[in-house]
Amino acid sequence: MKFLKDFFRIFYPELCANCDNQLAQNENTVCTFCRHDLPLANFTNYSNNKITKTFYGRVSIEKANSLLFYRKEGITKKLIHELKYKGNEEIGSFFGNWLGEILKENEELSTIDLIIPVPLHPKKLKQRGYNQVSKFGNTLSFYLEKPFIENVLLRTSTSKTQTFKARFERFNNNDTKFQLNDTSAFKNKHVLLIDDVITTGATLEACAKEFQKTEGVKISILTMAYTE
Repeated sequence: MKFLKDFFRIFYPELCANCDNQLAQNENTVCTFCRHDLPLANFTNYSNNKITKTFYGRVSIEKANSLLFYRKEGITKKLIHELKYKGNEEIGSFFGNWLGEILKENEELSTIDLIIPVPLHPKKLKQRGYNQVSKFGNTLSFYLEKPFIENVLLRTSTSKTQTFKARFERFNNNDTKFQLNDTSAFKNKHVLLIDDVITTGATLEACAKEFQKTEGVKISILTMAYTE
C-alpha cells in the first residue's frame, strides 16, 4: 500500500494549498513553512476573550474560540478562499485536526452535547455543492466524541455576498434568518455552533437566538478564524 501511495505521489504530487510547493510525506494540505506563518489566535481563556466580547449585550455565549486570525491579506484569507470557492474541502479537515488536537488537550469544550454548523441557503448549497464547514465539523466530532448534526438548523433567507462590504454596513444588514426543525430535541443541551470566519458575529448571533428559543439551551462557538 505504501509503495502504491509513493508511486502516485511521483505522478500526482500533493501541493500546499497556499504556496503550491510539493508537500513532503509527513505534511498534509499545508506545508510546514506556511503552517508556521499562520497567525494563531491563541485565546487561552474560552469564556472571556475578543470573541465572547463580540457578543456581549447581544446573545449569551458560554465559550468561544477561533484557531486563527483573519486579515485582509495573508495565508488565512487565501486558505479560506480556497476552501469556500475552489472546492478544496481538505482545508476544513486540516483546520479541524489542528483545533481538535488543542481541544482534546485542554478539554474546554468537554461539556458540549452536539456540534451544529452554520448552514448555507439551499440555493447556495446546490450551487457550491458543499458546506465549507462540514469536514471541519466532522473532524471536530471525532476529537470531541460528540455528534456532528447537519440539516436541523435551516437558513430561510438568502442574501448577496457581503465580502466587500464595510464592517459597519455588514453589522447593520443582518436580515439572515434561521429556523430549527425540532426545537424540543435541544432542550437543556449545550450546542457548539461552528463556522468558518467571525467578522461582526451577526450570523452566529442569529443562529444562537434561534436555539435559545428552546428551554435550557446553552451555546458555545468555534470557528476557523476571527477577523481582528
